[in-house]
Amino acid sequence: MAVPASPGAPAAQQCSDEPRDLPVHQFTDHRELGVELARIERVSGGAVEVTEVGRSNRGREVWAARVGTGPKAVLLTSEIHGNEKTGTDAIVRLLDWIGTSESAKAQRWRSELTIVAIPKMNPDAAELDRRGNDMTWDEVTARFPQLRGSEPAWNYYTEPRQGDDYSQRPGFDVNRDYNPDLGYEPRPEDFPGSSAETGWFITPESRIVRDVYLGLTHEFGKVDTYIDLHHQGACYVMPDDPDEFVTMSISGKFVDDPASTPGYERYAAGYDLDYSKRLNVAAYHALQGQANDNPLFGNITLYPQDINLPGTGLGTFALNGSGAVLFEVRGQTQTLGQQYRAQLTRTVYIGLDGILSALATGRVDQLDPAVYDSIPPRGPSIGSTAVRATALER
Repeated sequence: MAVPASPGAPAAQQCSDEPRDLPVHQFTDHRELGVELARIERVSGGAVEVTEVGRSNRGREVWAARVGTGPKAVLLTSEIHGNEKTGTDAIVRLLDWIGTSESAKAQRWRSELTIVAIPKMNPDAAELDRRGNDMTWDEVTARFPQLRGSEPAWNYYTEPRQGDDYSQRPGFDVNRDYNPDLGYEPRPEDFPGSSAETGWFITPESRIVRDVYLGLTHEFGKVDTYIDLHHQGACYVMPDDPDEFVTMSISGKFVDDPASTPGYERYAAGYDLDYSKRLNVAAYHALQGQANDNPLFGNITLYPQDINLPGTGLGTFALNGSGAVLFEVRGQTQTLGQQYRAQLTRTVYIGLDGILSALATGRVDQLDPAVYDSIPPRGPSIGSTAVRATALER
């Protein structure tokens, strides 16, 4: 089996997106996350407040950590797909710094921003190290009796996928379970649905994030920024240099313009694609600024822009007026395992730092959204299972 090359190694080396059973124990698991969040809350003297905001389908705690008292609300989420783990590690490190540093920068963040992070928002999937959560259609219909007799949702996994056998433990892709109507309740006529349509809030995990978002909206009037941390295939290369792997792809565009999309017109007034673009530019500039020290941080591309996914958290919250940012780090655990964990986690950290710094200083409003359109597009995948990898990301 071909072994993926390191992030900075020439891509001419073989690369594979074929699922394999690889070590992941260095990543933060659910128990370790609880211990670490409790430690951060304690050493920060309460500057970081950790609360349980809900339970997963299998009863695991979902925690939110809040820091700062500023007027801009920022929501961060990671591990909606349980095999995409660097975001959780980056968030934990960021919370530790924000909560304990007495630097002028940290003090400014705390005074200008209110940051709420939900690391490991899908702990059942994370513990199984797979994309989908751990939930059967029978459990859905037990919670929502009105759906009895309906065809299961299109994003319900019941067959082998990405190296995991969902026939024994079915589950849902939680990142297709959102709906821009934040008060929506499941209706049988909306199933099975499709990728181009909205979701239904049938999973506990999506409902938890929805409820946190609603709470922040009621408190602040709106959630200024939403950032969701993901992974993509391991074998994408830079468009102008096929010997260099893409370290991370970023995006601010997840849905078609609601002003010209039938059925979505009511979201047009709040939708601000240019603001999402400026947030992404802040991340891009921060990473490019570190490329002299490590060229890996320069291999940043734009995620494909030809997508319309209103059933994702990013699509839903962008339609509700939040600036939105997607990070897609190189390689999921079934292709890279914990290889390059430190470098890839650092990539996420730098990108988040760039966005939060731009928000705290107000510099984000001076950034040119046109720079976003000049970010190089993601190059092709040279992986041996490229079609499968493309189909499974986002």
